[in-house]
Amino acid sequence: MAKDHKAWIPEVVGDWWQIAGNPDLGKYQTDRQEPLDFGIWQAADGTWQLWSCVRYTGCGGKTRLFYRWEGERLTDKDWRPMGIAMEADPNLGETEGGLQAPYVLRKGDVYYMYYGDWVNICLAKSWDGKTFARHLNADGLTGLFSEKPDTSSRDPMVMAYRDKYYIYYTGVPEGKGAIYCRTSTDLINWGDSVVVCSGGIGGDGLAAAECAFTYYLPHDFAFYFFRAHPIKDSDDYATAIYRSQNPLDFGVDSDEYLVGSLPYEVVRIIKDGPDFYLTALNPDYDGIRLAKMKWVPIK
Repeated sequence: MAKDHKAWIPEVVGDWWQIAGNPDLGKYQTDRQEPLDFGIWQAADGTWQLWSCVRYTGCGGKTRLFYRWEGERLTDKDWRPMGIAMEADPNLGETEGGLQAPYVLRKGDVYYMYYGDWVNICLAKSWDGKTFARHLNADGLTGLFSEKPDTSSRDPMVMAYRDKYYIYYTGVPEGKGAIYCRTSTDLINWGDSVVVCSGGIGGDGLAAAECAFTYYLPHDFAFYFFRAHPIKDSDDYATAIYRSQNPLDFGVDSDEYLVGSLPYEVVRIIKDGPDFYLTALNPDYDGIRLAKMKWVPIK
Protein backbone atom coordinates (compact mmCIF):
# COMPACT_ATOMS: atom_id res chain seq x y z
CA MET A 1 0.00 0.00 0.00
CA ALA A 2 1.39 3.39 -0.94
CA LYS A 3 2.35 5.48 2.08
CA ASP A 4 0.13 8.40 1.01
CA HIS A 5 -2.91 6.19 0.37
CA LYS A 6 -5.68 6.19 2.94
CA ALA A 7 -7.16 2.93 4.08
CA TRP A 8 -10.75 2.69 5.30
CA ILE A 9 -12.21 1.00 8.38
CA PRO A 10 -15.78 0.52 9.63
CA GLU A 11 -17.09 2.88 12.29
CA VAL A 12 -20.30 2.23 14.20
CA VAL A 13 -22.95 4.94 13.78
CA GLY A 14 -25.31 5.30 16.72
CA ASP A 15 -26.20 2.47 19.09
CA TRP A 16 -26.16 -1.29 18.70
CA TRP A 17 -29.46 -3.17 18.86
CA GLN A 18 -29.87 -6.83 19.78
CA ILE A 19 -31.43 -9.09 17.17
CA ALA A 20 -31.05 -12.46 18.91
CA GLY A 21 -30.65 -13.65 22.48
CA ASN A 22 -29.86 -16.95 24.13
CA PRO A 23 -32.53 -19.26 22.69
CA ASP A 24 -34.88 -21.74 24.34
CA LEU A 25 -33.57 -25.14 23.22
CA GLY A 26 -36.17 -27.25 24.99
CA LYS A 27 -34.74 -30.67 25.82
CA TYR A 28 -31.24 -29.46 24.91
CA GLN A 29 -31.35 -26.41 27.18
CA THR A 30 -28.39 -25.91 29.57
CA ASP A 31 -27.20 -23.15 31.88
CA ARG A 32 -23.92 -22.88 29.94
CA GLN A 33 -25.16 -22.58 26.36
CA GLU A 34 -23.87 -19.70 24.22
CA PRO A 35 -24.76 -18.48 20.70
CA LEU A 36 -21.58 -18.04 18.67
CA ASP A 37 -20.57 -17.78 14.99
CA PHE A 38 -23.52 -16.90 12.78
CA GLY A 39 -24.70 -16.04 9.29
CA ILE A 40 -27.27 -13.41 8.21
CA TRP A 41 -28.94 -13.23 4.78
CA GLN A 42 -32.20 -12.25 3.09
CA ALA A 43 -34.56 -15.07 2.14
CA ALA A 44 -36.55 -15.25 -1.10
CA ASP A 45 -39.63 -13.74 0.60
CA GLY A 46 -37.63 -10.70 1.74
CA THR A 47 -37.34 -11.66 5.41
CA TRP A 48 -33.94 -11.68 7.10
CA GLN A 49 -32.57 -14.97 8.38
CA LEU A 50 -30.08 -15.52 11.18
CA TRP A 51 -28.58 -18.92 11.94
CA SER A 52 -26.14 -19.27 14.82
CA CYS A 53 -24.03 -22.09 16.15
CA VAL A 54 -24.98 -22.60 19.81
CA ARG A 55 -22.39 -24.36 21.96
CA TYR A 56 -22.52 -26.12 25.34
CA THR A 57 -26.00 -27.45 24.64
CA GLY A 58 -27.36 -30.84 25.68
CA CYS A 59 -27.38 -32.29 22.15
CA GLY A 60 -24.43 -34.61 22.83
CA GLY A 61 -21.05 -35.00 21.20
CA LYS A 62 -19.34 -31.62 20.72
CA THR A 63 -22.54 -29.93 22.08
CA ARG A 64 -23.18 -27.68 19.05
CA LEU A 65 -26.22 -27.15 16.82
CA PHE A 66 -27.79 -24.45 14.63
CA TYR A 67 -30.67 -22.23 15.78
CA ARG A 68 -32.67 -19.86 13.55
CA TRP A 69 -34.24 -16.40 13.98
CA GLU A 70 -36.24 -14.34 11.46
CA GLY A 71 -36.65 -10.57 11.11
CA GLU A 72 -38.88 -8.51 8.83
CA ARG A 73 -36.25 -5.77 8.57
CA LEU A 74 -32.57 -5.50 9.45
CA THR A 75 -33.41 -2.59 11.73
CA ASP A 76 -35.86 -4.62 13.84
CA LYS A 77 -34.88 -5.56 17.38
CA ASP A 78 -35.31 -9.04 18.83
CA TRP A 79 -36.00 -11.11 15.74
CA ARG A 80 -38.51 -13.93 16.06
CA PRO A 81 -37.05 -17.23 17.38
CA MET A 82 -37.80 -20.00 14.86
CA GLY A 83 -36.36 -23.04 16.63
CA ILE A 84 -33.51 -25.48 16.09
CA ALA A 85 -32.61 -25.40 12.39
CA MET A 86 -30.08 -28.22 12.03
CA GLU A 87 -28.22 -30.88 14.01
CA ALA A 88 -25.16 -32.84 12.94
CA ASP A 89 -25.84 -36.16 11.17
CA PRO A 90 -23.14 -38.76 11.89
CA ASN A 91 -24.70 -41.02 9.22
CA LEU A 92 -23.48 -38.47 6.66
CA GLY A 93 -19.99 -38.27 8.09
CA GLU A 94 -20.56 -35.32 10.42
CA THR A 95 -19.18 -35.28 13.96
CA GLU A 96 -21.95 -35.62 16.56
CA GLY A 97 -22.75 -32.17 17.94
CA GLY A 98 -20.05 -30.67 15.73
CA LEU A 99 -21.87 -28.08 13.60
CA GLN A 100 -19.97 -24.78 13.33
CA ALA A 101 -20.32 -21.32 11.80
CA PRO A 102 -22.96 -21.25 9.00
CA TYR A 103 -22.42 -18.83 6.10
CA VAL A 104 -24.90 -18.32 3.23
CA LEU A 105 -24.36 -16.98 -0.28
CA ARG A 106 -27.07 -16.63 -2.93
CA LYS A 107 -26.40 -17.37 -6.61
CA GLY A 108 -29.41 -16.96 -8.85
CA ASP A 109 -32.30 -18.80 -7.24
CA VAL A 110 -30.13 -21.06 -5.07
CA TYR A 111 -28.83 -20.40 -1.57
CA TYR A 112 -25.55 -22.10 -0.63
CA MET A 113 -24.86 -22.65 3.06
CA TYR A 114 -21.29 -23.54 4.04
CA TYR A 115 -20.56 -24.80 7.53
CA GLY A 116 -18.07 -26.83 9.52
CA ASP A 117 -18.71 -30.29 10.99
CA TRP A 118 -15.65 -30.23 13.30
CA VAL A 119 -13.45 -31.78 10.59
CA ASN A 120 -14.71 -30.74 7.14
CA ILE A 121 -16.25 -27.78 5.37
CA CYS A 122 -19.73 -28.90 4.26
CA LEU A 123 -22.53 -27.57 2.06
CA ALA A 124 -26.32 -27.41 2.15
CA LYS A 125 -28.64 -25.81 -0.43
CA SER A 126 -31.99 -24.03 -0.38
CA TRP A 127 -34.40 -22.50 -2.88
CA ASP A 128 -36.29 -20.32 -0.40
CA GLY A 129 -33.40 -19.31 1.89
CA LYS A 130 -35.06 -20.92 4.90
CA THR A 131 -35.13 -24.70 4.49
CA PHE A 132 -31.81 -26.29 3.58
CA ALA A 133 -30.96 -29.78 2.31
CA ARG A 134 -27.45 -31.17 2.57
CA HIS A 135 -25.35 -31.54 -0.57
CA LEU A 136 -23.70 -34.97 -0.65
CA ASN A 137 -20.39 -35.82 -2.27
CA ALA A 138 -19.62 -38.90 -4.39
CA ASP A 139 -19.29 -40.97 -1.20
CA GLY A 140 -22.70 -39.92 0.08
CA LEU A 141 -21.18 -37.68 2.77
CA THR A 142 -21.46 -33.94 3.36
CA GLY A 143 -17.75 -33.05 3.52
CA LEU A 144 -16.50 -30.91 0.62
CA PHE A 145 -12.90 -30.66 1.84
CA SER A 146 -10.65 -30.23 4.85
CA GLU A 147 -6.99 -29.41 5.32
CA LYS A 148 -6.04 -32.72 6.90
CA PRO A 149 -7.18 -34.81 9.89
CA ASP A 150 -7.16 -33.00 13.25
CA THR A 151 -6.93 -29.49 11.72
CA SER A 152 -10.53 -28.50 12.59
CA SER A 153 -11.46 -26.82 9.30
CA ARG A 154 -14.21 -24.35 10.28
CA ASP A 155 -15.65 -20.81 10.05
CA PRO A 156 -16.18 -20.68 6.26
CA MET A 157 -16.99 -17.43 4.45
CA VAL A 158 -17.44 -17.06 0.67
CA MET A 159 -16.75 -13.95 -1.40
CA ALA A 160 -17.75 -13.56 -5.05
CA TYR A 161 -15.34 -11.49 -7.13
CA ARG A 162 -15.44 -11.26 -10.92
CA ASP A 163 -15.58 -14.81 -12.32
CA LYS A 164 -14.49 -16.64 -9.16
CA TYR A 165 -15.62 -17.53 -5.66
CA TYR A 166 -13.21 -17.41 -2.75
CA ILE A 167 -13.86 -19.49 0.36
CA TYR A 168 -11.96 -18.43 3.49
CA TYR A 169 -11.83 -20.70 6.54
CA THR A 170 -9.85 -21.55 9.66
CA GLY A 171 -7.43 -24.45 9.96
CA VAL A 172 -5.11 -25.39 12.83
CA PRO A 173 -2.47 -27.84 11.56
CA GLU A 174 -0.14 -28.84 14.36
CA GLY A 175 -2.09 -26.57 16.71
CA LYS A 176 -1.25 -23.35 14.85
CA GLY A 177 -4.22 -21.33 13.65
CA ALA A 178 -4.30 -19.76 10.18
CA ILE A 179 -6.82 -18.61 7.58
CA TYR A 180 -6.88 -20.61 4.34
CA CYS A 181 -8.54 -19.92 1.01
CA ARG A 182 -9.63 -21.96 -2.02
CA THR A 183 -11.27 -20.82 -5.25
CA SER A 184 -14.10 -22.17 -7.37
CA THR A 185 -16.19 -21.30 -10.41
CA ASP A 186 -19.23 -23.39 -9.43
CA LEU A 187 -19.38 -23.21 -5.60
CA ILE A 188 -19.04 -26.99 -5.31
CA ASN A 189 -15.63 -27.97 -6.68
CA TRP A 190 -12.83 -26.13 -4.88
CA GLY A 191 -9.15 -25.90 -5.80
CA ASP A 192 -6.08 -26.36 -3.64
CA SER A 193 -5.70 -24.31 -0.48
CA VAL A 194 -3.30 -21.47 0.29
CA VAL A 195 -2.63 -19.73 3.61
CA VAL A 196 -3.80 -16.12 3.26
CA CYS A 197 -3.34 -14.82 6.82
CA SER A 198 -1.43 -16.05 9.87
CA GLY A 199 0.74 -14.93 12.76
CA GLY A 200 1.23 -11.26 13.41
CA ILE A 201 -0.91 -9.47 15.97
CA GLY A 202 -3.18 -12.49 16.43
CA GLY A 203 -0.41 -14.97 17.18
CA ASP A 204 -0.55 -18.57 16.06
CA GLY A 205 -2.53 -20.41 18.75
CA LEU A 206 -5.57 -22.64 18.34
CA ALA A 207 -7.96 -19.66 18.32
CA ALA A 208 -5.58 -17.13 16.73
CA ALA A 209 -7.27 -16.94 13.32
CA GLU A 210 -11.06 -17.28 13.36
CA CYS A 211 -14.26 -15.85 11.84
CA ALA A 212 -12.70 -14.65 8.58
CA PHE A 213 -14.64 -12.11 6.54
CA THR A 214 -13.53 -10.44 3.29
CA TYR A 215 -15.13 -7.41 1.63
CA TYR A 216 -14.15 -5.73 -1.63
CA LEU A 217 -14.43 -1.95 -1.37
CA PRO A 218 -14.91 -0.67 -4.95
CA HIS A 219 -13.97 2.96 -4.38
CA ASP A 220 -10.64 1.85 -2.87
CA PHE A 221 -9.97 -0.96 -5.37
CA ALA A 222 -8.92 -3.13 -2.40
CA PHE A 223 -10.00 -6.11 -0.33
CA TYR A 224 -10.60 -5.71 3.40
CA PHE A 225 -10.06 -8.79 5.50
CA PHE A 226 -11.33 -9.28 9.06
CA ARG A 227 -9.85 -11.88 11.42
CA ALA A 228 -10.91 -12.53 15.03
CA HIS A 229 -8.20 -13.33 17.56
CA PRO A 230 -7.73 -13.35 21.35
CA ILE A 231 -6.22 -10.24 22.90
CA LYS A 232 -2.89 -10.99 24.52
CA ASP A 233 -3.08 -11.45 28.32
CA SER A 234 -6.88 -11.14 28.22
CA ASP A 235 -9.99 -13.28 27.94
CA ASP A 236 -11.42 -10.90 25.32
CA TYR A 237 -11.30 -11.02 21.53
CA ALA A 238 -10.68 -8.37 18.89
CA THR A 239 -10.94 -8.34 15.10
CA ALA A 240 -7.89 -7.29 13.12
CA ILE A 241 -8.45 -5.50 9.79
CA TYR A 242 -6.14 -6.00 6.81
CA ARG A 243 -6.12 -4.25 3.44
CA SER A 244 -4.68 -5.85 0.30
CA GLN A 245 -5.14 -5.71 -3.46
CA ASN A 246 -4.61 -9.47 -3.60
CA PRO A 247 -7.50 -11.55 -2.17
CA LEU A 248 -5.06 -14.42 -1.55
CA ASP A 249 -2.55 -12.49 0.54
CA PHE A 250 -3.34 -10.59 3.74
CA GLY A 251 -0.03 -11.30 5.44
CA VAL A 252 1.50 -14.69 6.25
CA ASP A 253 3.37 -14.49 9.57
CA SER A 254 3.31 -10.75 9.02
CA ASP A 255 1.28 -7.61 9.80
CA GLU A 256 2.33 -5.98 6.54
CA TYR A 257 -1.28 -5.32 5.53
CA LEU A 258 -2.71 -4.55 8.99
CA VAL A 259 -4.61 -1.24 9.00
CA GLY A 260 -6.74 -1.33 12.14
CA SER A 261 -8.73 -3.28 14.71
CA LEU A 262 -12.27 -3.50 16.07
CA PRO A 263 -13.17 -4.48 19.67
CA TYR A 264 -15.81 -6.97 18.46
CA GLU A 265 -15.99 -10.69 17.66
CA VAL A 266 -17.57 -12.34 14.59
CA VAL A 267 -17.65 -9.18 12.49
CA ARG A 268 -19.85 -9.29 9.40
CA ILE A 269 -20.63 -6.40 7.03
CA ILE A 270 -24.06 -6.25 5.38
CA LYS A 271 -24.97 -3.81 2.61
CA ASP A 272 -28.70 -3.20 2.18
CA GLY A 273 -29.37 -0.64 -0.52
CA PRO A 274 -27.12 2.35 0.18
CA ASP A 275 -26.74 1.47 3.87
CA PHE A 276 -24.02 -0.53 5.60
CA TYR A 277 -24.50 -2.54 8.78
CA LEU A 278 -22.04 -4.23 11.14
CA THR A 279 -22.81 -7.38 13.11
CA ALA A 280 -21.07 -8.92 16.12
CA LEU A 281 -21.55 -11.16 19.13
CA ASN A 282 -22.57 -9.63 22.42
CA PRO A 283 -19.51 -9.33 24.69
CA ASP A 284 -20.89 -11.91 27.14
CA TYR A 285 -21.89 -14.46 24.47
CA ASP A 286 -25.57 -14.06 25.33
CA GLY A 287 -26.77 -12.82 21.96
CA ILE A 288 -26.08 -11.19 18.59
CA ARG A 289 -26.28 -7.49 17.70
CA LEU A 290 -26.41 -5.11 14.75
CA ALA A 291 -25.46 -1.48 14.19
CA LYS A 292 -25.36 0.93 11.29
CA MET A 293 -21.84 1.70 10.12
CA LYS A 294 -19.89 3.89 7.73
CA TRP A 295 -16.47 3.57 6.14
CA VAL A 296 -14.04 6.15 7.49
CA PRO A 297 -10.61 6.94 6.00
CA ILE A 298 -7.39 6.51 7.95
CA LYS A 299 -3.82 7.24 6.95
